[in-house]
Amino acid sequence: MPPQSTYFNGASHFQIDHQTINSIAGNQYFLSGGQDLNLRLNPILDASHTRNRNTSPPDSECFPGTRETVIHNITTWGDAAMGSAYTWETSDEGISQYSEDSMDSGSSDGFGDMKQEDLEQEDLEQEDMEQEDMEQEDMEQEGMGQEDMEQEDMEREAFLDGSGSVVHRTTPHICWLHGFAGCGKSAISLKVAQIYSGSGRLLASYFFFRGAGDRSTMRRFAATLASQLAAALPAAAPLIEAAVKAEPGLLTSDVSLATQLDQMFLSPFQSVINKGVLVETLAKGPFLIVIDGLDECEDKQGVEEFLDHILNFFKVYPTIPLRVFIASRVEQHIRACLETDEVVLGNLDNHSARDDVEKFLQASFRTAAKKDRVIRAYVRARGAWPTKLDMDKLIKHIRGSFVLASTMFKYIIQPATEEDPTTPMDRLPLTLEMNGLDGLYTQTLARSQNLPHFRNIISTIALLREPLPIVGISDLLGIDTFKVVRVLLNMQAVIHVPGTDEEGKVTLCHTSLRDFLTTESRSGFFFVPPSFHLCLSFYCFSSSFEKINGLAYDYGLQCFDAHWKSFADSDACNFTNGIEQLKTCQPLFVNRLQYHAFLCSMFFYTIFSKKPQSLNDNSYLLTECTNQLALAAECPDPHIRLWLRKYDMTCNAHQPLFIPIFPKL
Repeated sequence: MPPQSTYFNGASHFQIDHQTINSIAGNQYFLSGGQDLNLRLNPILDASHTRNRNTSPPDSECFPGTRETVIHNITTWGDAAMGSAYTWETSDEGISQYSEDSMDSGSSDGFGDMKQEDLEQEDLEQEDMEQEDMEQEDMEQEGMGQEDMEQEDMEREAFLDGSGSVVHRTTPHICWLHGFAGCGKSAISLKVAQIYSGSGRLLASYFFFRGAGDRSTMRRFAATLASQLAAALPAAAPLIEAAVKAEPGLLTSDVSLATQLDQMFLSPFQSVINKGVLVETLAKGPFLIVIDGLDECEDKQGVEEFLDHILNFFKVYPTIPLRVFIASRVEQHIRACLETDEVVLGNLDNHSARDDVEKFLQASFRTAAKKDRVIRAYVRARGAWPTKLDMDKLIKHIRGSFVLASTMFKYIIQPATEEDPTTPMDRLPLTLEMNGLDGLYTQTLARSQNLPHFRNIISTIALLREPLPIVGISDLLGIDTFKVVRVLLNMQAVIHVPGTDEEGKVTLCHTSLRDFLTTESRSGFFFVPPSFHLCLSFYCFSSSFEKINGLAYDYGLQCFDAHWKSFADSDACNFTNGIEQLKTCQPLFVNRLQYHAFLCSMFFYTIFSKKPQSLNDNSYLLTECTNQLALAAECPDPHIRLWLRKYDMTCNAHQPLFIPIFPKL
């Protein structure tokens, strides 16, 4: 459609038949069924900043009035116009602060991230001066003068200025904020996304999270970004749709991640920009993509491919009005890609969050006192609580960790139970004796450790490939729902427990709890070994025997393979020992057919596996497979014929993984 041509003047976002018409900057664009495009893309709906954080962690949000300096630095970088020059300098707090520099050129941008300590500054400056003198002498001897030196500096991507800051000649398109677990990265990412969404310049946001299904992989990353791009810039929708129709493999693993990003996101965005219809929006600054928790992505190769591709893209198109904000922990595969002149580095670990933590705790305790009758009665009788001394000790103990502050507060004010009748006033001094998050996790888990099925429930929550509602966990483990609820209610300081059994999902408040549970040196008695994946593969297998399709059935169908391979491929697991340990739990398994059928199938799978387990005596496999098959055939269960038929199909095809007894309706 020619620029500025319109039909139905003044109308916007209406439909004719199945076409949607949107108006952008005075131009009208015909979009063919945005809903159909979304169905084809199949994006992850709970990966963006607008997700329900109670059911889709991380549930992190900046407390009002906190993190203001850090957020200001990030937004100033994000708002920097092409052709401006800036230096990201280190403040007394240790986090960079943006300040605009005047440069005669007006054609280059500069960012700096000072990494040297103040005490080293004088030595650094002296070394720089000596180095410059030496370079000057060498260049003069080679016929190079001052003008030649200045030209060389202008041609370098980055260099140290007189203050020790790293100055970038062109505005970096990427900002990487890194820090330790629980220092508030996700909360900052959320705030940044909300700010740019409000200004109409957020193209997409994606929050990775381990153990959350596809949110912990790159499988649907590009398609999810494309879906959000189509919503943010409707003019890009027909371009994305045309790309998907021309190359259906874009929505499968048959096409590389780089190609997916190019054809479904970067190229459509470029095309819309080149039409010149977003002048008013671009006047505010570049568009932004927010990516949080990149270290939570289990596909390290995919992460490297994404980072390498986006860095190369910005080298090819240095003037494109697009910025990418990334927040993550420091992992080697991420660090190797992003520690470069083309990236602004922000180390959140250097930022003193003491005042922010104090502000959060004071407001939170005031709110708790208004709601809790026990606290109110204590205050009337004894005076202010917590006392200033207690608060100072607590803040010092927390040492700037927002996740520790939040979790400790929840632990202190949680309701008393039959197993733990202590009051908030009793628990506060206990937190001061805890060894950070590990001590807090240990104390919280101990509230339920003596309840029936505790170990199975907490191990299941830790290793699930994607979260389940309470009833889903109950069905998968084959235990009563009320028993699951009883265990979970004691651990609400560290686990999100939904308000109903059927809706909402049981999730970890922070991924550090999973790290704690799966690291034996930290969790001790509460350690969840990788061998528990074998138990989960059994529960998944058992769910296939149920006629009623439900959450456990669906989960088993999707995740049996993943749990079995996690067990079989783990160096920490021994196949024979794992099977023998499973046999010791035999009394727990009421349905004999499911138990023997599972063992028979697993022995058969191991025999014909392309990567057989290391066993001293292969006859063990054949003997056990035969024994379990005979025991399964003897079970007085009406499902035995169905299973034998499916088992025969698997044997003839030499396909190892199970086929459900009752296909999904």
